[in-house]
Amino acid sequence: MDGLMLFDPLFRVPLLTGLVLAMALALLGAYLRLRDEWLAAFALSHVAAAGGVLGLPLGLPVVLTGVLAAGTTALVLGLIRTISNNHYAWTILFGWAAALVLAANTRQGSVVTESLLRGQLYFSSIWHLAGAVLLLGILLLSLPWLSRRLMISRFFPDYYQGNRIPVWPHRLLYGALVVGAAVLGTVAMGAVPAFAMFFVPPWIAFVLCHGWRSAVYCSVLIGVAAYLLSFVLAMQLDQPFGPVLVLVLAALAPLRLLGYLR
Repeated sequence: MDGLMLFDPLFRVPLLTGLVLAMALALLGAYLRLRDEWLAAFALSHVAAAGGVLGLPLGLPVVLTGVLAAGTTALVLGLIRTISNNHYAWTILFGWAAALVLAANTRQGSVVTESLLRGQLYFSSIWHLAGAVLLLGILLLSLPWLSRRLMISRFFPDYYQGNRIPVWPHRLLYGALVVGAAVLGTVAMGAVPAFAMFFVPPWIAFVLCHGWRSAVYCSVLIGVAAYLLSFVLAMQLDQPFGPVLVLVLAALAPLRLLGYLR
């Protein structure tokens, strides 16, 4: 593909949509890794895919039913006192199975399921971009308040109960942000590419960096760099974006070894 196509207005909205999502997903991924809940993103992506297919016979928008399914699942999982990646692993299994069963028994279900699992970044609309900007805006505005509470919950789990401080406000906001990011990431990038963006940048950054703040910045930097490189390569080589993104992130994984050489 001609390199000039990268600057075609046709691809401007998809490029910006993915760029904003890359920042949001990598940033939230750092907090998921901090809380050892990194598998939650993959679980919610599969549930969102199943919810999106379920909306077809109901005549409802895929994004709406995906958010409702992922949000309900997040609320149910939030009731578990000691949540772990084991619970998210089971959620992945049920979400994946439900998505494929619903697809097999729903008109055009297989087409929608494939687009949700593979992503449809090239077909992103201005509404996808608006949703991504809104998500990132809320995340950045709430982070000074939210970050402190998430870190206290992680390292001093009895602090809020001991001081009779309610935990539901920050848990609700954090859960809503993760659900929104998982759904938008699944719709735009696909379930596996979105999870890779949640998972790989913090996985590398947490070894490269010593401080929390530097690790967060590094996660976002890696995510954005991987996204831009993937977009260019996918366009130039005329390849689907999602697999290229996963391969680029995998190629960056050896950077983690630099953290062990110091």
